[in-house]
Amino acid sequence: MTAGALTHLETAQLGALEVPVPGYDRSAVTAGIVHFGVGGFHRAHQAMYLDRLMDQGKALDWGICGVGVMAADARMRDAMAAQDCLYTLVLKAPDGSWTPKVVGSIVDYLFAPDDPEAVIEKMADPATRIVSLTVTEGGYNFSPVTGEFDAENPAVQADLAPGAAPATTFGLVTEALARRRDRGVPPFTVMSCDNIPGNGHMAQQVFAAFAELRDPGLGAWVREEVRFPNSMVDRITPVTTEDDKVQIAARFGLDDAWPVVCEPFTQWVLEDQFTLGRPPLEEVGVQVVADVEPYELMKLRLLNASHQALCYFGHLAGYRLVHEVAQDPLFARFLRAYMDDEGTPTLPPVPGMDLEAYKSELIARFSNDAVRDTVARLCAESSDRIPKWLLPVIRINLAAGRGTRLAAAVVASWARYAEAVDEQGEPIQVVDRLAEELTATARRQQDEPLAFVANRRLFGDLVDEPGFTGPYLETLTSLHEHGARVTLERLMAPARAV
Repeated sequence: MTAGALTHLETAQLGALEVPVPGYDRSAVTAGIVHFGVGGFHRAHQAMYLDRLMDQGKALDWGICGVGVMAADARMRDAMAAQDCLYTLVLKAPDGSWTPKVVGSIVDYLFAPDDPEAVIEKMADPATRIVSLTVTEGGYNFSPVTGEFDAENPAVQADLAPGAAPATTFGLVTEALARRRDRGVPPFTVMSCDNIPGNGHMAQQVFAAFAELRDPGLGAWVREEVRFPNSMVDRITPVTTEDDKVQIAARFGLDDAWPVVCEPFTQWVLEDQFTLGRPPLEEVGVQVVADVEPYELMKLRLLNASHQALCYFGHLAGYRLVHEVAQDPLFARFLRAYMDDEGTPTLPPVPGMDLEAYKSELIARFSNDAVRDTVARLCAESSDRIPKWLLPVIRINLAAGRGTRLAAAVVASWARYAEAVDEQGEPIQVVDRLAEELTATARRQQDEPLAFVANRRLFGDLVDEPGFTGPYLETLTSLHEHGARVTLERLMAPARAV
């Protein structure tokens, strides 16, 4: 198909497309949700569920107004503006089939650096009943050890300066809540969709802490009046590549500036705690429950922690795509052994879930070669991920007198990866907000083997726990002397096969 035969994705062209498009009149959709962090995951997940509802003729007053806060979000602003906020979502199945759907639930997009006042007033509008978030694990600005809000963050301090125009998510949301309070408008619900234990509780803690720094009375009001439901979200959504765009153009005749690709699997477990109502999400497969925590811990400690178990060893062994690692029997055994022996014992009962089947399905999902998720994506921002997903497993098992051999090995693989040089002497690009500090510390560990985990801001007192440092040092030494593959073979020598 030639470039001239492509159809530009926009409202006026929907009738000309040969792929499924919104089955509702988008001009009748109004925004009831303001969402911070419109990336691939949000568009493959929350926006997709709302699009499903709208296709049933429901929830047309629950459209999404996206908001970008970071300078890099200007790209999304431009893509949204060029396509009337439409985009193509493509499900990549293991059998190689691609299933497209044009999603229309996002109806507006605001770029906060362009006009912070417009963002604030959008949230202050009584029509906005939910403000949702996918701002990544690092976007909540709290210590991984103490859990306390970091009031000294320069961006936070700038937002708290008298007369400052808010630039952070905290500043924008808090100003909107203050205006609603002053105008007698009930507060919107703040709905976190990020991979953080107790994400609703954490969102309440950090937003209330920011509001309290601005005005103690406002902070108390936020704690008492604003609801912050917990949620568990799951769908593997790799970064969209140029090849994805080329393939979508060739297969479907679509000129889409920023499509989204993902796996077929999706799950959303949501606590039913909303101030001003919510869409009937249970009608499109969302599990609306009274207590999210069991599902959330299952996902964080099995899926997310297993991603960390896979990525550093995988990169060091020479793999660059996730499915290549998961299809390697040695790595699959390691992942399943971690899940069975160390992750699962830390979990409470999970209502309605068959954990054995769930763990098998995880390895099958990781092995989906159609998704082509990258190892580099999983290795990024480790300082925000490991403390939230893996270290709790280590601490719980230590307290219970159980072993931490495999989880400690994952931490050691991160420490070796953070040296920023692979086993062939080639550079590794460490993507992390603390990259410079982490790499400098990791490069000292040949002479100071515990240097990396002596960072108490990340690891707390684990450096003082022989039950952790013993297996950690054993793996780190093996990684330096024998490399990733031999180290895993030794770790798995007594382990059972999947």
